[in-house]
Amino acid sequence: MTTLMMILGIVVFVVGLLISIAWHELGHLSTAKLFGIRVPQYMVGFGPTIWSRKKGETEYGVKAIPLGGYIRMIGMFPPGADGKIEARSTSPFRSMVEDARAAAFEELKPGDETRLFYTRKPWKRVIVMFAGPFMNLILAIGLFFTVLMGFGVQQQTNVVSSVSPCIIKASAERDTCKKTDDESPAKAAGLQPKDKIVSFNGVTTDKWNTLSDEIRESAGKTVPIVVVRDGQQKTLTAKIATNQVAKKDSSGQYVKGYVTAGFLGFTPARGVVQQDFGDSVSWMGDRVGDAVDSIIALPAKIPALWDAAFGDGPREQDSPMGVVGAARVGGEIFTMDIPASQQLGMALMLVAGFNLSLFLFNMLPLLPLDGGHIAGALWESLRRNLARVFRRPDPGPFDVAKLMPVAYVVAGIFVCFTILVLIADVVNPVKIS
Repeated sequence: MTTLMMILGIVVFVVGLLISIAWHELGHLSTAKLFGIRVPQYMVGFGPTIWSRKKGETEYGVKAIPLGGYIRMIGMFPPGADGKIEARSTSPFRSMVEDARAAAFEELKPGDETRLFYTRKPWKRVIVMFAGPFMNLILAIGLFFTVLMGFGVQQQTNVVSSVSPCIIKASAERDTCKKTDDESPAKAAGLQPKDKIVSFNGVTTDKWNTLSDEIRESAGKTVPIVVVRDGQQKTLTAKIATNQVAKKDSSGQYVKGYVTAGFLGFTPARGVVQQDFGDSVSWMGDRVGDAVDSIIALPAKIPALWDAAFGDGPREQDSPMGVVGAARVGGEIFTMDIPASQQLGMALMLVAGFNLSLFLFNMLPLLPLDGGHIAGALWESLRRNLARVFRRPDPGPFDVAKLMPVAYVVAGIFVCFTILVLIADVVNPVKIS
């Protein structure tokens, strides 16, 4: 049964992956057609074609390897300075430029002269290239809202799970009390498991984040605490201690590090809690920040990833993870001993996170990513406008094809990194349980 659920989870993730890729390419396709650019192909996946059908002037299809997708637009790059589409060169770098230029025109038909990508105004090209990542962002936001406000997420509540008998620093590698440890404020106040805290120091709340913040801000204060015990309200009094506690972000998620703050001394019970709109927006804002930080820190994580793949190093929870690793996590989610609704919610969260990463990654201003084409169009717009302001000749379209040698280097780095992540995902995968 566990194996069956594992396979089901992997299938759910793969389906979500394919939908995400198709959705991304649909953004490019729809805007390209809107601006009159001819699009001969719309494909989900790479490699051999499994299925395809031509409708109008576009061939729609699915390929064997579900690791991406593409649309083929006519005239992605302008002709050379001599007006020629293709000219042979003995320079390997120049050949890369000429090959890219030739490929952009290889399916040129009579009448396509006015339907080329490079002939569109820069702002239209920006929209076409931005539309793909933007579709991933929209899908991520939609899935996050669906899970947070609909399914709810597992989080800490105001119900007491257990009471700490003493005060121990969060960084201490122990959970047993010593004779020299002071009694925790919670125990001294008479707090008991299953008590539900409904008010703290006069602040009424049913949210753990609010309660946690109030406790942390009350170091050294003697405060009243109203709890519900056996259906009856009871008021306790506690003197909040000062202690080293785990650091949190603005949405209440624990992050690396410690802070000195107020300490009551109990473990909150966990439960499924639906978020309101404000909490959902705050939560997503934190996830975007985390994702940006992860991309910036990516180069610094490569040594640890290499050690995890080829050495005896541990695989960190925030280690870079590829499609294979994410699929494995998707399968593991469906083997967890939690309600089916929560399994589905976590799977949707995984797909949402994947789409958010796709958006941010594709916005990097590097060819062959969408962000590289956007940067080229913006640079063309800037230099043409400057030429107009200073009454200089129009410099014409920016020849992005000249950057293809750089694009091949970037693509090579991405391929190497993808292979490293794949090996790590296979031999030392990230686990959630």
